[in-house]
Amino acid sequence: MILCILLLTLLAPVLTACAGAQTPAAPAPSTIATRPRVRAALDKIRADNDWTLEQQVSICEIPAPPFGEARRAEEFRRRLVALGLADARIDAEGNVIARRRGALPAGRARRPTVVLSGHLDTVFPESTNVTVTRQGTLFKGPGIGDDCRGLAVLLAVARALASAGVQTQGDILFVGTVGEEGPGNLRGVRHLFTKEMKDSIDYFISVDGTGLGLTSRAVGSHRYRVTYEGPGGHSYGAFGMPNPAHALGRAIAGIADLRVPTDPKTTFNVGVLDGGTSVNSIPAAAVMHVDLRSESPGALDSLDAGFRAALARALDAEHARWPESRVRLRLRIDTTGIRPAGAQPDTARIVRAGLDAARALGFTSELTSGSTDSNLPMSLGIPAITIDGGGEGRGSHSLAEQYDDGERGWLGPQWAALLVMSLAGAR
Repeated sequence: MILCILLLTLLAPVLTACAGAQTPAAPAPSTIATRPRVRAALDKIRADNDWTLEQQVSICEIPAPPFGEARRAEEFRRRLVALGLADARIDAEGNVIARRRGALPAGRARRPTVVLSGHLDTVFPESTNVTVTRQGTLFKGPGIGDDCRGLAVLLAVARALASAGVQTQGDILFVGTVGEEGPGNLRGVRHLFTKEMKDSIDYFISVDGTGLGLTSRAVGSHRYRVTYEGPGGHSYGAFGMPNPAHALGRAIAGIADLRVPTDPKTTFNVGVLDGGTSVNSIPAAAVMHVDLRSESPGALDSLDAGFRAALARALDAEHARWPESRVRLRLRIDTTGIRPAGAQPDTARIVRAGLDAARALGFTSELTSGSTDSNLPMSLGIPAITIDGGGEGRGSHSLAEQYDDGERGWLGPQWAALLVMSLAGAR
């Protein structure tokens, strides 16, 4: 007994230090929503809804095509600085990063770091007319919902926290990412988690699009450009050789016959076809773009293997069709995008906090699966969700894209603010 007491006495300082190194428990959203400064921040968002809409429109009228987000990024950084985030910067990949430091004393406990993110890029080319028109609460313009709404939500949250003097235990990072849309292949958030902020982010929240949904499961995707190549020739004079277009047709038929599970939902699609020069020429190349998706990494890998096998069978079948020809086709598979799949339990702290924050604000959110910036952190085991930015959207990724703020569009930024304050430990 005396020996046990002596050991406990000697170990007490070590145990205390270890306990102090833990991230402090985050309060429930319904609890912090009653705190005066938190309430003031939420009220500020509602009162300043017109300001938020002005941000959404004006930033949307700055073109941000894939790999051309620099102008919008610089303006977004400037606006964050104007809101008091003086250290806002642009990293090597083009992401905008601004840190709002927590007030937890150093050494007493580790500060949780919470990222609130929206993506800067759109799917539209540089030449697109990005003028936004308004009729009442309805706004029309390319990208107005996806993701100009998300960027406006970030600005609204930053402004409200500063206005209300909200203090948090942990740090909040306001991040505008590049490369979220298809061609970008998540290059911005990939850089954030593998280089810029590696091993230093505790929670990641992406605000993407419109409505009041919560994405807690990541749909992974493998995207490829598949090419069958040969010498080509005259459709009559060179007839009898393997034909890249015919091989491509066989491959498409093989892909169409693949069997995939319905749970987890797994899909495939041949979306773009290209090749050939004229109706009376055997093409030198035939090309297709293929999209494979699943919520399950295992199911996605299995589909990928079946897809590749179908391509090889098609090549062999086309060669076998013309046994006397000495021409041989080449098959090339180029990767155009890899988005990892990922999942987390519905009981995860970040998921429960998202649902609880919604209820504290008087609405119910539904859990969904999707393909967003959150795919990357989820695949790394980092707590991450994507929430909608409020209002109602239509025609995403089209020139006729619309955003309707309705009567309660401010619920979107309020939701983001309350969720962030809960995870970061608002006082």
